[in-house]
Amino acid sequence: MNSVDLEFILVLLILLSILLIIINKKNISKDNKILNWMIVQAKSFLPILLIVLFLRSFVAEPFRIPSGSMLPTLLIGDYILVNKYTYGIRLPITNSKIININSPRRGDVIVFRYPIDENINFIKRVIGIPGDKIKYINKTLYVNNKKYEKLKKIDHQYIEEFFRPEIEMFIEDSDSNRYEILNDNISPSNDLFFEVPSGKYFVMGDNRDHSSDSRYWGYVPEENLVGKAFLIWMSFNSNNYSLKYNRIGNSIK
Repeated sequence: MNSVDLEFILVLLILLSILLIIINKKNISKDNKILNWMIVQAKSFLPILLIVLFLRSFVAEPFRIPSGSMLPTLLIGDYILVNKYTYGIRLPITNSKIININSPRRGDVIVFRYPIDENINFIKRVIGIPGDKIKYINKTLYVNNKKYEKLKKIDHQYIEEFFRPEIEMFIEDSDSNRYEILNDNISPSNDLFFEVPSGKYFVMGDNRDHSSDSRYWGYVPEENLVGKAFLIWMSFNSNNYSLKYNRIGNSIK
C-alpha cells in the first residue's frame, strides 16, 4: 500500500467517524445496537486517527527500503523516517503545497513519487537542482563543471551483504556533504550530459551501476516530492531474521 492510499483510508475513516458522532447527537441511533456500537468506536478512535493523519502528513512518515539502489548508504531491510515538512507543508491526498519552507539541496536523500507511476515511492540522492548542468563521465560526476572527487574506501560494517570482487566503494565529495557510493567495474561506463529544467530535480542512487534513476527516466518534478529521509529507525536482516542493532538510530547522510 502506498502512502496516498493510506492517507485516503485515514481521511475516509475520520469522515465516517465524524458522521457517526453527528448521527449520535441527533438521537437517530437510539434503538440500533449495531449503530450504537459503531458510534462508541468512532468516539474512541477519532482522536487516534487524527493524530496519525497529522503525524504522517505533516511531521514524519516511515518507509521500508526494498532494493539495493541506495547501497551502501541504505541497506535492504532498513526502515527509515522521512521528514514531511522540510520541503513545505502539503495537504493529504492531493499533495498540494500550502506553505513553502525549503527546497532540496544537492546531496539530500529524498523520497518522491516515481514520475512514471506515481503509485510507487522511490528514494534517491539529489545530484542536480534546477539550472544545474550535470555530466557523468567515466563514472565520475561533474556538476556545473565541478568534479566530484572520489576517495576509495574498503571497509563497511555490513560489506558482506553486498560485496563482490567487481564492486568498488568510494566516498564521493560534493559541494554540500560527503557520502558513500558503489561502482561496478563490470558495468559499462556511459558518458551522459543533462541540464536540469526549472521546477525539477536530477537524482541518482548511490549504487551507481544498479539504480533506476534520472539517467534513464528523467527528472523528478517538485510536486512529486514526499520528503527528506533523515533517520534509520529499524534495520532487519531477512536472511537470518535478526535486527541490525548498530544501524538503529543512525542519521542518513
